[in-house]
Amino acid sequence: MNDQPSRRPRTQGKSGGQGKPGSQGRPGKSGKPYRRPQKDPVRILAFEALRAVDERDAYANLVLPPLLRKARDKGDFDARDAALATELVYGTLRRQGTYDTIVASCIDRPLREVDPPVLDVLNLGVHQLLGTRIPSHAAVSASVELARVVLGDGRAKFVNAVLRKVAQDDLDGWLEKVAPPYDKDPEDHLAVVHSHPRWVVSALWDALGGGRAGIEDLLEADNERPEVTLVARPGRATADELLDSLDADSALPGRWSPYAVRLSEGGEPGSLEPVRAGRAGVQDEGSQLVAIALANAPLEGRDEKWLDGCAGPGGKAAMLAGLAAERGAALLAAEKQPHRARLVAQALAGNPGPYQVVAADGTRPPWQPGTFDRVLMDVPCTGLGALRRRPEARWRRRPEDLEGFAPLQRALLRTALESVRVGGVVGYATCSPHLAETRAVVDDVLKQWGAAELVDARDLMPGVPALGDGPDVQLWPHLHGTDAMYLAVIRRTG
Repeated sequence: MNDQPSRRPRTQGKSGGQGKPGSQGRPGKSGKPYRRPQKDPVRILAFEALRAVDERDAYANLVLPPLLRKARDKGDFDARDAALATELVYGTLRRQGTYDTIVASCIDRPLREVDPPVLDVLNLGVHQLLGTRIPSHAAVSASVELARVVLGDGRAKFVNAVLRKVAQDDLDGWLEKVAPPYDKDPEDHLAVVHSHPRWVVSALWDALGGGRAGIEDLLEADNERPEVTLVARPGRATADELLDSLDADSALPGRWSPYAVRLSEGGEPGSLEPVRAGRAGVQDEGSQLVAIALANAPLEGRDEKWLDGCAGPGGKAAMLAGLAAERGAALLAAEKQPHRARLVAQALAGNPGPYQVVAADGTRPPWQPGTFDRVLMDVPCTGLGALRRRPEARWRRRPEDLEGFAPLQRALLRTALESVRVGGVVGYATCSPHLAETRAVVDDVLKQWGAAELVDARDLMPGVPALGDGPDVQLWPHLHGTDAMYLAVIRRTG
């Protein structure tokens, strides 16, 4: 079976109703006067965000905040409006596969023949019906009004007809109708119920191992809104100082990282004074643990020169720079893309110790071999470990993307091993649990390299449970509340 019903490519057409976008319509045969549609700023903003994600391959976590700021500046939004718009955007993206399947069962044409803007309005409406506490009549009415504004009256009739069918049952009832039985096709069942492409379900299950309960917990965790986690940047602030500066009712200590603070009520971390001042940043706790583990790995000999070889956008680099400064060491942060190198420089600005940021290709490094004592290579990947934060990524990635990343990941790990001195350590990290991006890369490179050994990374994350059999470490959203970060620590022996 297919992963999900096939969506139409990003083109504009005229299916899904007869009206043109923006048409005002005319009085019907009943002679009733024409009523202009009511503009709802919350739902219009949510629709605009979904269109940006679909048309421009934008990420919701990047496109939504400026839209919300603009709406607040105009006086259209309060905090409750912003919260609803955020839920509509992220909820619709997370559940897109499930909602596509439900919509496909309610129409008499292939899903690919429904124009993407129409499908966005439909899925926004389905999420309100099946994924929120908004009353059914209000969800349908608001969605039809949105359709009238952004699509026209003709397509609004189509939206109204589909949503009225969807409203006849709740989510559990629909899943019983549209999801294949687990006993007949476990992966397809999980793909529909938990809104992941089938190949992603298969890959995550392979990486996780175990039975049905574990994979269902993981897929459910991918569909939950993650906490906002701050990092108190070493040398600039402590977690206790950060907690003291925040509202005691909304800030909690981190679970695992001594530098982490969790914001239980979300909000806009960029507006917090410690973040504006650079003493703190937004950083997942799993990302913090990777940097701490590399910093704590035992060394033989000097400990003076550190390298972050794929430093953009700068979260781990800022943490490593602070930790290095506490020991009198210096960090070189390298990033291939100049605009991302500028982000790294911004993150490191104000670090108490020496550091340098360069725009450099990690596969063709400008530094000499054997220069560094500690090297972090957080390599580019599919990002399957961060689906909570970037739900749209699950619908963009394809299995063939792994083939594109594989040579780069191996080349960067080889560079890391070449760049570290004998007795020094390398951290190979990636925000993906896919075995082709984690253990397969490490195993292949170490077989070729020879003069290196794995360090048990579990010993470098004391107090963190369920880290697996080692010596590498895989973090999980459902077990650790973090992104699914992977880390292998390697010591060069010759």
